[in-house]
Amino acid sequence: MQKRIEQNLKENNYFSKKQETATRMQLSHVFRRPIFLIAIISFILLTSLSSCKSKNKGTPGDDAVIELSDSLNTAYKPHQWYAFSQNGFTPVSVPQNAPSIPAKPWTEAIRISSSSATSAEDGQTQNAFMIVNRLGILSMKGSEMELNRDTTLFSERTAGNLVFVNGTPVYSLYKSTFFNSNLQDNQHPFLVQFDPQSKISYPLVNCDNLTDNKACEVTDFIWDGRTWFCCIKSEENSKTEFTYIKWISNIPLLSQSPAVASKNIIIEECDADAFRKEREPLPFGKAPDRIKKLLDGMASTVPFNLTVMTAGGTSPRLYSNVAKENEEALISYGVVSESWSGILFQDGTLYVEGALDGRRILRKGKPVAIRLPRLPYGFNYTSFVISGATLYAAWEESDFYMTSRSGFIKVDLDETLYKKIQS
Repeated sequence: MQKRIEQNLKENNYFSKKQETATRMQLSHVFRRPIFLIAIISFILLTSLSSCKSKNKGTPGDDAVIELSDSLNTAYKPHQWYAFSQNGFTPVSVPQNAPSIPAKPWTEAIRISSSSATSAEDGQTQNAFMIVNRLGILSMKGSEMELNRDTTLFSERTAGNLVFVNGTPVYSLYKSTFFNSNLQDNQHPFLVQFDPQSKISYPLVNCDNLTDNKACEVTDFIWDGRTWFCCIKSEENSKTEFTYIKWISNIPLLSQSPAVASKNIIIEECDADAFRKEREPLPFGKAPDRIKKLLDGMASTVPFNLTVMTAGGTSPRLYSNVAKENEEALISYGVVSESWSGILFQDGTLYVEGALDGRRILRKGKPVAIRLPRLPYGFNYTSFVISGATLYAAWEESDFYMTSRSGFIKVDLDETLYKKIQS
């Protein structure tokens, strides 16, 4: 079954050999998670944190590693766990105490599939958003949060790939016929915008605006701020084909609708190599300087894959620090915002530098590390956002490509960072 899933995920042959290997490593690492590997990850990260701490001994950074715990001996917990259900989310004491639910393929499961925040404006708290597959949009502003459910668009489709166009959240939808062959739907929405004011999602571009083939889905895209690169999967007479296009909108994208998009976009064909060039991981040495600074204390030999999202920006970029083929890599997620940046590893180690909205700079610009509460075997942290001084980090329970329980942790960073770290 693993080989079948891997083949389906990479059968659109735009993947290079290097990325096929990276994809396989991520699948193996994220979904099987051997106990010994998680132990090694924790040891490496803790060693790196201790090294950073010792280098700054005698300076205000001497207590720059903060541990959060679910211990019953803790008088006050600056964090709260939440778990998703078919109807929304509810508080839970710890993830393993969330009600059990049947495992489903990740394309069909309720889980946070993508997250990001708007770019910061002077004196304003960043609005943050998380795409909750099969449910809707989780929107946050500071410590306030709300799930905007949308059964019409989300109940039968896989949602993700959050980007921002002029400050407006835009994401994609597709039908995974590999896991759900019973879908009989003539509507094929592709790009959708979420209006934070009305709290409603509006389709912008459908699949049939991009191709004459009515039985197709856009399975992946990259947006660089101007051009949209798309991988289109079509199925007809038990035959599957992939084609690749790039397109631009000749009117403001947020003014598009499926009724007029066909005549208001300019489409060019491209090939697998062109798509691969946009998707292929870059060496970590080419990552943004602020991201590289966060990992200065980590040994250069530690292999990891890092997905970096720019707040209010375009498609995320993948950076790789994997030197050897088939080498197991740590999975991590990064965010670059105007005044701060952060990286979250799947074991819960979070690095942060800079100044959160309306607050002072931490440790004179030096990184701070937080260890989120340790998750039990089979659970991992995934993406995260920060709005104001509140952290929201996604978690899920999964085994290879199957996901069961999922949710997020909400952390008060005023209490966690600013009351414990000296300037």
